[in-house]
Amino acid sequence: MSPPAGGRVDKNAAASTPHSERIIGLFPELLGVGGVQEAGRQTAAALHEIARHHGQETQFLSLNDPAGEHVLPSGALEIPFHGFGRAKVRFIFAAAGAARNSKGVVLAAHPNLALPAALMKKLSPRLRTIVVSHGVEVWQPLPCVRRAALRRADLLLAPSRYTVRKLNEVQGIPIDKIRRLPWPLSPAFLSLAEASETVQLPLEFPSGKVILTVGRWAASERYKGADDLIVAVAQLRPKFPNLHLVLIGQGDDLVRLQTLAAEVSATDTVHFIQGISREGLAACYARADIFALPSTGEGFGLVFLEAMAFGKPIVAAAAGGATDLVENDVNGLLVPANNPEQLANALARLLNDEALRSALGRRGLEKIHSQHSFDRFESGLDTTIRDLA
Repeated sequence: MSPPAGGRVDKNAAASTPHSERIIGLFPELLGVGGVQEAGRQTAAALHEIARHHGQETQFLSLNDPAGEHVLPSGALEIPFHGFGRAKVRFIFAAAGAARNSKGVVLAAHPNLALPAALMKKLSPRLRTIVVSHGVEVWQPLPCVRRAALRRADLLLAPSRYTVRKLNEVQGIPIDKIRRLPWPLSPAFLSLAEASETVQLPLEFPSGKVILTVGRWAASERYKGADDLIVAVAQLRPKFPNLHLVLIGQGDDLVRLQTLAAEVSATDTVHFIQGISREGLAACYARADIFALPSTGEGFGLVFLEAMAFGKPIVAAAAGGATDLVENDVNGLLVPANNPEQLANALARLLNDEALRSALGRRGLEKIHSQHSFDRFESGLDTTIRDLA
């Protein structure tokens, strides 16, 4: 993703003066594709607005973005940040430099960045540190050094109840040092949902009844359940001859998934679409009948929010952070994990009941506006920062 030309840079984000109260953000990546990246962008935008409201300065550093100065779009403004091209040593030195003679807040937007945040606090004890967790990366014990750095944070944020519990039970973080703060839906994507009639479908998108899923199809993330979806849809095709499954996303596991579709005689039913724009993705959400992602490893699942914004009923596995977003028979259907037969049954139930699809989708859209707006997220993050003062 490249920021658009034009716009203006917020002067509040200039380099800080000594001893100024400010917000320093450490990010793994801000310009890439993925849930962690999108969560980082929303966090950066919220921090930017919080700093503006309180007359503070900001300094944002991103480890994996290309080296040099960049800007991130935020409404009419552009948020400046510095990328380090995966140069960890230079990133740590820059973080240490930002900490000297500083007071305020350091927010590390991933547990892997807890160590530089801890170093910054050691250099400048007046800094308070917040570390953000996303999900599966903290569901298993971290190496001793990383876990110690995580424990030295003043506060940890997690997007779901399940991840809050894992931080407490697996990483040994006291429950009073953890706060749940669900991610918001991007205002820009919500605008696309509200104007979905104006965006054009990719040519590869099939006609008929469509089950849509979106993800990164990587061998390291097979927990997303694409296999089960392919098998389930192959089972359903005899009963629903015009049924199609569309998988949007890229990854090194695509060839294996395409082979599986051939093995279950579903090559004409399963469609893989890669490299489309956000506008193209929005058109796919708008045209689909059902959104399904039977993942067992979602710390939250921003794609569920995206589907809900388009009023789509959701089928998800009753596992991980998905249960915070998908309520059974309220805005979707929850199925047992790793169970293609039960998954097929849930999909068939929705395919046979247009009124149910409509009711679940409507309640999902209501949930977006009441619980997952950007303003609500910004307010929650602002309160969190003020509570550390």
